Amino acid sequence: MAANTEREAIVWRGSSFSYQWLDQSWRLWRSRLESAGLTPQSVVALEADFSPAAIAALLALIEHGCVVVPLLRSARGDRQRTYDIAQAQHRLRISETEDWDLAPLAGKADHQHYQTLRERGHPGLVLFSSGTSGEPKAAVHDAVPLLDKFRTRRPAWRTVAFLLFDHIGGINTIFNTLSNGATLITVEDRSPDAVCAAIEQSRAEVLPASPTFLRLLLLSSAQERFDLSSVKVVNYGTEPMSEATLKRLRESFPNAQLLQSYGLAEVGILRSKSKSDESVWLKVGGEGIETRVVDGILQIKSPSTMLGYLNAPSPFTEDGWFVTGDAVEVDGDYLKIVGRRSELINVGGEKVYPSEVEEVIEAMANVEAATVYGEAHLLMGNIVCARVALVESEDEGKFAVRLKRHCRERLPSYQVPVKVSVVGRELIGERFKKLRTHES
Repeated sequence: MAANTEREAIVWRGSSFSYQWLDQSWRLWRSRLESAGLTPQSVVALEADFSPAAIAALLALIEHGCVVVPLLRSARGDRQRTYDIAQAQHRLRISETEDWDLAPLAGKADHQHYQTLRERGHPGLVLFSSGTSGEPKAAVHDAVPLLDKFRTRRPAWRTVAFLLFDHIGGINTIFNTLSNGATLITVEDRSPDAVCAAIEQSRAEVLPASPTFLRLLLLSSAQERFDLSSVKVVNYGTEPMSEATLKRLRESFPNAQLLQSYGLAEVGILRSKSKSDESVWLKVGGEGIETRVVDGILQIKSPSTMLGYLNAPSPFTEDGWFVTGDAVEVDGDYLKIVGRRSELINVGGEKVYPSEVEEVIEAMANVEAATVYGEAHLLMGNIVCARVALVESEDEGKFAVRLKRHCRERLPSYQVPVKVSVVGRELIGERFKKLRTHES
């Protein structure tokens, strides 16, 4: 920050904030924390969204040595349950108007992982998994190794803060952008038109987003209504990408690099390299990072891996590898993420990964998004079922017939959905990822 005082650090609601402002602001927040009596390793729930005050407060909390639990201010769900899992001792809420409120909470912060941070004298970060198929797990990180990779200088690109404030991708966007003296472009409305308008107005160069959002963007044709020529990189991750969507992205962003990233709340965002702009195969690695595949599941050793969960058993092997739960295919040094092992559907002994069927369904006309899941069956063990969101309304019975015919022409019989239901936009969560929960 000291080296880039006059450069633009943050664009928020059309206003520009310099690195000089940010440098002064985080120092002011540090004095507020000290005046409030917060001690190092205090566990603080930071309820906010991308804004200048929230970013400055995040920096100050880490510099002060606190354990930060970033929470999206507008998130639905049981907030008290979240406090209890995190053992939060304080809540710092920053409003839409940048007003702030710091209040005590009842957490004891006596978990062993917190004790480890106290022994090391390090700040921490608690990240909740997205919880698209169950209760979110709380991953505890030592912030020092997690942030160490940002000491290596990267290109200073103007980047859209699309991935959410409480998500590992959003945290990565903040630090990757600010550590390189670049500009973070915030967006309050994450609709395709609003994001594209922000890109056009601020001349954004990097768009990190989920495959689901990018598919919605292409379906909306927003890329044709706005000038997106400034975009140099479209970075996608958080869920499997379909080859059909990737091909359309290549056509819509002919001058941009399409880069698949890989990361988890438990390990951070790892360095990755796509096989090509039109390939869903990638290499995962970087300095100090090791990968291996055991029984088709990716395992990782990384300096940035979490200490462990607050509310779930250890996912580490006896020799220290983190078991990601991601099923992968291997081609030399390259991997293809097939889906989560927990999502696997066993149909009469045959393995079905939802992403493989979803890609075929989403190639159909009038389909906005699809999620595929298994349902117990007396004879087959499980059957394949599909929930589909349509672009325009269509007779559900006729659509189901059309879908099954389309799938039978392209998939083995055991992968063809037996049950089909048409749903609304509830299929897509606030993180622009598919929601995997469903009613039986």
